[in-house]
Amino acid sequence: MSVSQTMETEEDLLTCLHIKIYHPQQSSKGLYHLLPLGTRGRYSADDPLRLGRDANACTFALNDMRVSRKQLVLFAYRTPQSPDMLFTIQNLSQRGKLSVNSSALGYLERMDLPDKALIRFGEYEMLIVRESGEAKASFEVEFEVLTTSPSRETCMCVPSKNPVMDTGSYGINSLTAEFSLMGPLEIDETLICQS
Repeated sequence: MSVSQTMETEEDLLTCLHIKIYHPQQSSKGLYHLLPLGTRGRYSADDPLRLGRDANACTFALNDMRVSRKQLVLFAYRTPQSPDMLFTIQNLSQRGKLSVNSSALGYLERMDLPDKALIRFGEYEMLIVRESGEAKASFEVEFEVLTTSPSRETCMCVPSKNPVMDTGSYGINSLTAEFSLMGPLEIDETLICQS
């Protein structure tokens, strides 16, 4: 074999952001027809990736008038201490908050993305999973539509040994007096749990 066939290339080692998106009414609307679903796209690390309603101003567009013209942006960066490509997310919407796991971001606020993050804005949920690579100049993005809410699949907040009965309340012995005064407890699908 020649040297060129055995050497690893930058294309083999690209970091990939797997973006899994969900909306409760996605089946009845063409919300995602502007997204590159099911294919990996390659993007330059020095260009920010914008997601919003405006297909001319954003890298990725959602066909939904309730989404801001520019909803959010992802920036790639590196640190001297790590060979990994990392990402920061920034909220570009003046109308609404964006949450990353359990942290809310207001307009122009930003934070580093963990390797696995649940992003929420409006009724949208995006699970972003970073697959490490060693390439320095570019990375890949792959979109997928989820059939169920990622927050329901990833949250394990209620202990299984104390199931919720039909009344919606736990046994009195398992709650403090403060919680028992609050009434029935239920799993809130907006609650984010980290494992």
